[in-house]
Amino acid sequence: MPHRRSIGGPLSRRTLLTSGVAGLAATGLGLSTDSTTHQVEQRVSLAKNVSVERRYSEARKQHVDMVAIHPAGVSPRGLPVCLMLHGRFGDALDSVAGLPMWLSNSVAAGRIPPFTLLSVDGGPNNYWHRRPDDDAMSMLLEEVPRWLAERGLSRPIAAAGISMGGFGALVYARRRRELGEPLRAAGVVAPALHTNWREMRKRRAFTNEAEWTAIDPLRHVKSLGDLPVGVWCGNGDRFIDGTRRFIRLADPTYASTSPGRHNKTYFRKALPELVDFIGGHISP
Repeated sequence: MPHRRSIGGPLSRRTLLTSGVAGLAATGLGLSTDSTTHQVEQRVSLAKNVSVERRYSEARKQHVDMVAIHPAGVSPRGLPVCLMLHGRFGDALDSVAGLPMWLSNSVAAGRIPPFTLLSVDGGPNNYWHRRPDDDAMSMLLEEVPRWLAERGLSRPIAAAGISMGGFGALVYARRRRELGEPLRAAGVVAPALHTNWREMRKRRAFTNEAEWTAIDPLRHVKSLGDLPVGVWCGNGDRFIDGTRRFIRLADPTYASTSPGRHNKTYFRKALPELVDFIGGHISP
């Protein structure tokens, strides 16, 4: 039976989601690398269950970082993979702040089966769609599966994201279904869903309104099919109107519009729950 949505209140035991209290203390995990030859930015430190690899993306016409996070003490080989898409002006290394601990804690507690979270540089302001000489969505659909296969990992079977990354995760889920390779789950935190072109145009991410409406997840909700989707957004977030519209249209498996704004404080509350949501749906 799919979990029904519950808006505004805390997560129930039935949903098997947790608050991730231990993870909330992980505000600055540090970073070193175990699988790359390039210099990794030292703004965070790297735990043993995190690897960073530099790849050249033909689709994006540039080198990108690919960050893989697996549960501590678990071999990554053969684990299912969930894409974790970063937000506007972010990058793949942003995923290291907290997620390694939250994933490891939930697996160690037996709440979810082990899986890998994978983040890749998608560009600062492209909303994960094709721009001139920079096609992040083709990178995800065509190149990432190849890179994963080289590491003994399988094609992603779930997708998640924050803000612009949430927008991208919903677009990716739609594309996978159109390709006949549907995902098992998707989770989005404060997805950057604008309700009108006037606001979207300010982001300078789309050439015109027609290009945006062809991609906008709010206009293609039915294209997700019966995909289990989890949605989190603070009720003081600037994207709350678009998120509420998505909730009304999509009737997602789980939705929360609890107190919070579009900032790291809220994200650190929502992300442990997102990890457990994905883990609860990622097994066959």
